[in-house]
Amino acid sequence: MNASINKTARIGGFFYLIIILTGFYGEMIVRSKLIVPADAVATANNIISSQLLWRTGIATDLLMHICDIPLMLIFYLLLKPVNKNLALIALLFNLVQTAVFVANKLNLVTALFPLSNAGYLKAFDAQQLYTLTYLAIKSHEYGFGVGLIFFGFTCIIMGYLIFKSGYLPGTIGVLMQIAGLCYLVNSFSLIIAPSFADTIFPFVLIPPFIAELSLCLWLIFKGVNVTVWERRLSI
Repeated sequence: MNASINKTARIGGFFYLIIILTGFYGEMIVRSKLIVPADAVATANNIISSQLLWRTGIATDLLMHICDIPLMLIFYLLLKPVNKNLALIALLFNLVQTAVFVANKLNLVTALFPLSNAGYLKAFDAQQLYTLTYLAIKSHEYGFGVGLIFFGFTCIIMGYLIFKSGYLPGTIGVLMQIAGLCYLVNSFSLIIAPSFADTIFPFVLIPPFIAELSLCLWLIFKGVNVTVWERRLSI
């Protein structure tokens, strides 16, 4: 059991690392490079000239969400000794988040359609087509925000369980709860007060990055305190 649970924790850490790296690639390497804020024409031209890059961004996002599934189970197994019901609720919030994110990828695929040479697009002029592409991208931005609402609650619950566990660092638990609050502030601001969301972005996402990377690296290099984990499991 000692080797098994720490092996599980480290596998979870590696899945988490893949999620962080692929998420960083999709957002910071692909979309931040190709999307020009408030400029549909420049954005469309960037995508037209770099369609393969755009498509790899979608593919790596999907890989990220594939890794979400086993990681959910691993976190449930790691945290259920603290409180099985709360661990299950965290898993369910995380499942909804992933479902929203996966469905939201269709907006990035849809952004490509107006930029093709399909005959049915001849009813639109170039400016209209570029605007349709930009609207799909904006829809993805809001879909991403909606998904992060559910992930925010996941982080808050997981942070509480980590803090109470005794076999993972309480500091990381607090950081995860702060991360969850940041995700909620960012997402609800995007919906309720977009101008405020623009003001706090990307600074509001720095604490989540620190928290999630800390948890990821701890799982890879330290694992859990097996003695305490087993004692909590036997209660």
